[in-house]
Amino acid sequence: MDSGRYTLITLSQNCQATVIPGGQPMLLQAGEEVVVTQTLGHSVTVQTAMGYLVRISAEDSAALGLSQPVAETRATTEGPFELDQVFAQLRNVFDPEIPINVVDLGLIYLCQAEPRPDGTHRVEVKMSMTAPGCGMGDVLKEDARTAIQSVPGVGEIDIELVWDPPWGQDRMSEAARLQLGMY
Repeated sequence: MDSGRYTLITLSQNCQATVIPGGQPMLLQAGEEVVVTQTLGHSVTVQTAMGYLVRISAEDSAALGLSQPVAETRATTEGPFELDQVFAQLRNVFDPEIPINVVDLGLIYLCQAEPRPDGTHRVEVKMSMTAPGCGMGDVLKEDARTAIQSVPGVGEIDIELVWDPPWGQDRMSEAARLQLGMY
């Protein structure tokens, strides 16, 4: 396999992966060669020798033996709740195919918070995918949930995948369009 500008790695141990864009689980075997195509947010995207594009989560990324392991989201329970922190954490959730976070990609349709009687906040998020048939919806939804849980003062999280209005490139931020060469 020609790695070109990407990093070729031999897996040091078995690890779980998710096939992109279908969302099916796949077990990668120790000794298998993969090409790292993206290490953004809290996951790694690799291409297998058979040509599959798969996502490896932070907890399974040790099999890659990267010099700088992928960081997992750590819960921080100190400090006041701020909705800006929710958006900051969502900027650590990346589409596994497009190297853009879900906020700048325009996948977050709604993000709001309501105080709860216990002093915490209920965060409601409506998000979409770039295509209705994308099997990564549940994966990105859980990535978003994990990211939001790290924000102080969050007591409840409700994330819903929505398809109306359909996602379009016009939803991307200017920075995302520039990064992808779509000016």
